[in-house]
Amino acid sequence: MTSKELLYVEDALGHEKIMKTCSCQASNQLKDVTLAEYMKTLEQQHNDLYNKFLNLL
Repeated sequence: MTSKELLYVEDALGHEKIMKTCSCQASNQLKDVTLAEYMKTLEQQHNDLYNKFLNLL
């Protein structure tokens, strides 16, 4: 893996971590059950993407 590719993966990991954290916080604060469940789904998707990027290393 080139250094440029490594920088891309590290950047993507950071973005996915932020998105996972934000969606988790939002799902915990929302009172609308349907929207909170959707945010939980997004949290899981971002967690999966984070793990996929991590496996590239």
